[in-house]
This record gives sequence, C-alpha cells and structure tokens, in this order.
Amino acid sequence: MWPADAERPAASAPRFWRDAALPHVELRSVEDGRRVCYAPHSHDTFSIGVITGGVSTYANGRLRERVGPGSVVVVNPEDVHACNPVDGQPWAYHMLFLDTAWLARQQATLGLPEGRDFQPFATAASRDPLLAEGLMRLQALLHDGQADRLEKESATVAFVALLQARLDPAPAVLAEADDRLARAAEFIADNCTRPLSLGDICAAAGLSESYLIRAFQRRYGLTPHAFLIDRRIRYSRARLRRGHAIADVAADAGFADQAHLHRAFKRLVAATPGQYRAPV
Repeated sequence: MWPADAERPAASAPRFWRDAALPHVELRSVEDGRRVCYAPHSHDTFSIGVITGGVSTYANGRLRERVGPGSVVVVNPEDVHACNPVDGQPWAYHMLFLDTAWLARQQATLGLPEGRDFQPFATAASRDPLLAEGLMRLQALLHDGQADRLEKESATVAFVALLQARLDPAPAVLAEADDRLARAAEFIADNCTRPLSLGDICAAAGLSESYLIRAFQRRYGLTPHAFLIDRRIRYSRARLRRGHAIADVAADAGFADQAHLHRAFKRLVAATPGQYRAPV
C-alpha cells in the first residue's frame, strides 16, 4: 500500500532502500536519470556511488569531470557537490549513504585511532574496478528481499574495509584560527527551521554582514541562504524517513508551504518528498 501523500514510482523515478534494522545505511538507485538534476548540496553522511550507464558531469569542490559506467564518486560529509546528466542523456547510478558516526567506529576497528571523528578520504573520483564491483554487489544484496539482516550487515561492514583499503586518506587539515565562520554555520544549522536574517547570523558569530557574504561561500561552498536551505532539506529527509506527513514536514522545517518544500527538495535531492518517503 502507498501512503496517501506518496507518489507511485515511474520508470525514471529514484528508488530508495532503507531498513529500520540497519539505520546507518541508505541506498538510492536510478535507472534513467536524464531528468535527475541536482543543485550544489551536501550531506551529513558519507556517500559513495557507481555510475552504471550514460555520462554525467561530477563536481566536488574544485573537481570537475565527466564520469561514465564504472566510475566511482566519493563524497565526504559536508562536501558540496553535484552530479548531472550531460546534454539530457540517460544515465544510471547507485549511491550508498553511510552514517558518519557508525563509519567512524568501523574505521577504528580497521586500525585508525579510536575515539576520533570520521577520517575523510582524499579520493573524490575513481575508476577502481574493485570498488565499482563491490558497490554493485552490495546494492544488489540490499535490494534482495530474500537476504536477511546478518547477511546485509556483514556485507556492508566488509565494503567499508574495502573502502579503507582502496581509497587514499585525506591529509590532516589545520584548524583555522578564526572560528567565527564555523560559529555562523553552526548557528544556521541549529536554527534552520526558523526564519533567519543576516543580522541574526552575524550577531551570533561576531561578524560583519559584508565579511559573512564574502567569506562564507569561500569556506563552505554555499551562500548562507543556500546553506540554510540545505540544512532544512536534511531536517526534512529525517522527518520523512520517520513517516511524517509531507505538509507537516514542510511547516516544521520552516518552508512557506508544501509546494516550497517540493521545489527545494527536488533541486537538492533530485526526487520529490513523496518519492523519498514512499516504501521500497
């Protein structure tokens, strides 16, 4: 049965896999992505995807390149990125999202220092066939209704070990002496469901409006307003996963109405709220 406000999937619609027994894993699959276009956005999860058909343009930080079948894209938490079809051509992919805290614990079991945060990767794109094949096998298993929890969980842990072995670690990054921009980002994230002004953000972070506008996008890859919408969409995704009604989510997240949520969700998630909320 489909919820009253859910949408039945079309051939080109994204397909989401989630399981309450494995809350640290989410999978998105698209078979015909010619209409699947993303605005620059970020995730609080680690994500890795494999292109299975067609060609798309992948942007992650300063990286810009075309990716095709067998290409693997790697996105660390908070990295601003986008991936869009070339000239309206059909393309297909699978994208795996892993909870950052869970992934950090897995990294600790693989020899990284315990008690540390997630250790990011320097690799943003790869043609490693082992990674591509490993992700293809994992997505097929997750979608398999006959496979049980133990098998799926074990395969996910094994795939993390493959990631750690095949991807280059990111170099250590020195913390900036001036943490006012970080305070601004934290304030936006903590207050994303209510109306905010530049004055609110600047007062919380101790910044001038002109400096915030100049420096925020340089550091985070998004304007303060785009960062706010990005965080509202994260909040909305979490509420939709828990089965809340779309109209309620729109109001709770700070959007003007359900149509406003729909437009923003489609730009950043390349799916409608109903498609995302619908069961597999």
